[in-house]
Order: sequence, then C-alpha cells, then structure tokens
Amino acid sequence: MNALLGLALADFRERARRPAYLLMLISAIGLGLLAVPPTGAHWSVLVIGGFRGRYTSDYVGMVTALTSALWLTLVGFYLVRDAVTRDERTGVGQLLAASPLRTPVYLAGKLLSNVMVLGSMVVVLAATALVLLLLRGESRTVDPIALALPFALVALPMLVCTAALAMLFETTPVLRGGLGNVLWFFVWMIGAIGGQSPHAPFGGLGLRPVTLPAGASQDVGNDVGLGLMYVDEPLRTFDWPGLRLDAGFLGGRLALTAVAIAVALLPALWFHRFDRPARAGRAAAGPEPRTDYKGLPRTEPRRGGTGPRLLAGELRILVRGAPLWWWLGAGALALGGLAAPPGAVLALVWIWPVLLWSRLGTQPAASGADAILAAYPAPRGRVVAEWCAGALLAAAIGAGAAARMAFAGDLPGLAAWTAGAAFIPALALALGALTGAPRVFQAVYTILWYLLINDTSALDFMGALRDHGRLTGPSPALWAVAAAAGVATALARTAWRETRR
Repeated sequence: MNALLGLALADFRERARRPAYLLMLISAIGLGLLAVPPTGAHWSVLVIGGFRGRYTSDYVGMVTALTSALWLTLVGFYLVRDAVTRDERTGVGQLLAASPLRTPVYLAGKLLSNVMVLGSMVVVLAATALVLLLLRGESRTVDPIALALPFALVALPMLVCTAALAMLFETTPVLRGGLGNVLWFFVWMIGAIGGQSPHAPFGGLGLRPVTLPAGASQDVGNDVGLGLMYVDEPLRTFDWPGLRLDAGFLGGRLALTAVAIAVALLPALWFHRFDRPARAGRAAAGPEPRTDYKGLPRTEPRRGGTGPRLLAGELRILVRGAPLWWWLGAGALALGGLAAPPGAVLALVWIWPVLLWSRLGTQPAASGADAILAAYPAPRGRVVAEWCAGALLAAAIGAGAAARMAFAGDLPGLAAWTAGAAFIPALALALGALTGAPRVFQAVYTILWYLLINDTSALDFMGALRDHGRLTGPSPALWAVAAAAGVATALARTAWRETRR
C-alpha cells in the first residue's frame, strides 16, 4: 500500500508542477461558467422538459457534475494518457523495471495518479459551483452535502472510468499510438449518447436520478437534454426536487467504479513494465560487435541553396514509417477525388493523414534531437520547411479533388482547397510546438472534423459544405490568415526556445 500511494503521489506532484496543470484548472473554471450560465442566457447545458431548475445547491451541484461527467471524460482522457509513456520516454520505466515493484501495483499507482489529476479538476468545479450559486442570486442558501453529492455519485465514477481507459489504451500496443487518440473520440461520442439513456448500464452518465418523480406538481416533462444547447428565449425555471436516489442507481455507480479498476489492472496480463522488450532485444541481438572509431566520413561540399534539400528531408521525416496499406488508401482517396463530388471526398481525404500531420512540431522533442537541431544555423527555415512538408502532403492526397474543381472551373472551391491545405498543417505545427505532444492535434482536429461533417459551416476549413454548389463556410482568406497565425506561433515558440538555450 505504501508503494502504491508513494508512486501515485510522486506522479501527481510531477504533473502538478507543469504549467499545463494550471491551464487544466483554469479550464475547469470555464467549464463551470458554461454549466451555470447567467439567468438570462440563451444557452443551457441541461434542459428538463423545456425548463431549467432554479439555482439551488441541489441543482447547481447536479448540473455542474453532469457537465463534468460529459466533457471531462473527453478532455480528461487526453490530459492523463501520458502516464506510462512518460516513464518510458524519460527512462524512469527502466529504473522501475529493475525494482521489486509488481506490475499490478504500478498500474494501480498510475490509475490513482490519473484519478487525482482529474479529481482536482472536479474539486475546482465544485468550488466554482459554490461561487456561482452565490453570484446568480436565485438562492443563497448553501447546503454543502447537496452541492457535493452529485460530484461523488455522478462525476467521480465517470472520471475513474476515463482514467482506467486511458491506462488501457496506453498499455495496449494497438491503441497506445495516435490511432488510440483518434479512436477515443468516437468511443466517447458513443458513450455520451448512449449514456444519456435512463436504461444505460451502471446508470450511464448519471441522468437517471435527474428526471422528476412521477406525479410532480410542476408542469414539467421528464424529457432531459444534456449538452451545449442554444435556446431562443431564456428557459423558465422550476423548483427541482433533488436527486432521486435508489439502491439500483447507487449499486450501479459502485459497480462502474469496480469495473473501471479491473479494466485498469487488466493490462498486467501483457504489460511487463518496460523490461521484457529490452531483454528480448538483447537476446536477439547477441553480444555487441566491437567497432573502432575512425572519425566522421568525409563529405564533399555541395553548391546551391539548402532550402529544397531541407524541405525534402522534412517530407521524408514526416512520412517515415507509414505502412503500405496507408499509401494504398491514400492513393485510392486521391483517385476517388476525380470521380466523386469534391466536398464529400475532401472530408474523407483530409482525415486520412491525421496521424502523420500530428508529428509536426513534436518530432525534435520526441526523438531527443533538440540538442542537435539547436546547432542548426537557421531554425526559422526549418520550421517553415516543416509546415511546407505538411502542406505538400495535404496537396498530394487531395490532388484528385483539386483537379476535378480545376476542370469544372470551380475557383471558389480551389481557393478553399488551398486555404485548407495550408491551415491543417499550420494548426498541427502550432499545437505541436506549443505542447510537444501529438495527441493534442489528434484530439482537436478529430473534433473539428466531426463538427464539419455534421454541417457546422462556421468550421468549414476545406470547402466541403455547399448549398447548391456554393460554399457556405467562412471566406478562404480567413483560413489563410489562421494558417499564417499558426506558422507564426510555431516560429515564436522556436525563437523563445532559442533565447533560453
């Protein structure tokens, strides 16, 4: 037990020292403000039969807990899923592999650390809910138990489940990379939709005790809508009677927590704390051959600018390791753009390279080449070449759609295509340079793409949405400006790093 608690506390303290942790807590405050809007607001995250509850301790605690159960399960996964990967990257995993610490204890410690990180955001949300209860002014009577109970019964089990699935994804070979980051969005979406059913396993998101008891005096229906919703007029209020708890719901929440813990410990069957791959590699390689150092090879100077060679090198690095099936799929999508309408094709074409684009801005830190690249005389040129490589990849896989638009004389479509090919790698480069982690772009871009294919024209960065052949999204010039801002952000981040060396 001491080893488990020590590992969890050490891991939590290491995360809490990062600037990103402070940003997490600030974002939790913003989520609370979203959950409890002003009384005259035209949005709501919870609508019960066309009404909202009066802001009392019961209702404010419940609506904030439901909001955290809905959104922190998405964002929280990406926030905590680097616990094992970080140990492997920093070499701590190899030290732990040489220690007597057992694998189930290691996994349990990492799970507890994940829960502590997400739980700290829930604590900030609960404090925000208390402040908003007093600020909104509909009820100034504070009931601490009524305010905190929904967080314990609704939010916390869902966050334990999220922390456990992050552990499962990190320790499963197929899911530990970028594919798992993209897949999680769709897993979350299915869970968020299905979890709102009153018959969802283990109580789902926790909506079952929210609906009004039968025979309530208020003229309010039992239909519950959860999610960020726009309303034409501010919702009318009613006195919400509080959580309707029963043994079935309480048992379901306990069962959900127990299943989540079991899922987090399941990888102990195949995860061996970084030691087995090393032993297998040494056994296969045998004794290291003896080599005599004879100095660096002599190379002849080459005339001409370094720009084309730098771009070619960045392009090779970007697509390095892409399997044959990926190239076959990319070729099929490029050819498909010649036959199908460009709008529908682009939505498929420009989700295919998401894992490659997510490398932009992150590869120096991931490969440990920061010190070598620090000696490069023109770091700004390297950043621009990296962005150009990403844009060339977008142009190559979207060439079929561009050719079809060119043959049809669709100049607005070509302008949107060009802006999209510039914006996507710029977004990846900026997020990669700021965070050093590919999963941030993988998550953000997947969400943008999903909103786009669901007809959110305000986010149409590739010209995929059309009405009678006309583009419905923002001007391509706006996305071109956003692309320039992304590259500028990456350049500023690189310049800041250079000043700190």
